Amino acid sequence: MKTTKVVAAVICDSFESTTKIFATARGYGEFKGQWEFPGGKIEDGETPQQALIREMQEELDVKVEVGALIDTVEYDYPTFHLRMDCFWCVVVDGKIILKEAEAGRWLSKDELYSVDWLPADLALIKKMQNSLFR
Repeated sequence: MKTTKVVAAVICDSFESTTKIFATARGYGEFKGQWEFPGGKIEDGETPQQALIREMQEELDVKVEVGALIDTVEYDYPTFHLRMDCFWCVVVDGKIILKEAEAGRWLSKDELYSVDWLPADLALIKKMQNSLFR
């Protein structure tokens, strides 16, 4: 099974005292309408952090500061294996404009399960839900 390596941004309102995180609904493809943390594939020669900065500029029209690695999620979808490096991020310049997603929402701890997450992203939330808001 082919492995796809991607990065995901858990964009929060503050590294120090997180009260909300940002999620997007896919605007295309097999998983259209399901929710995820924004991100994308790592291109040749890029570090995961560089890929996240580029992807957030392309997808959300913002500059982000990439913080700590939260976790690397391994998940088997029916046609590929996903390896997703997930990092804390904050927006440092610009206002979020959805260029690829069909919707976006800031979610509080109580709203985390109010959207239909993609399985790999749900696995991340379950792993980190106790430390998500600090």
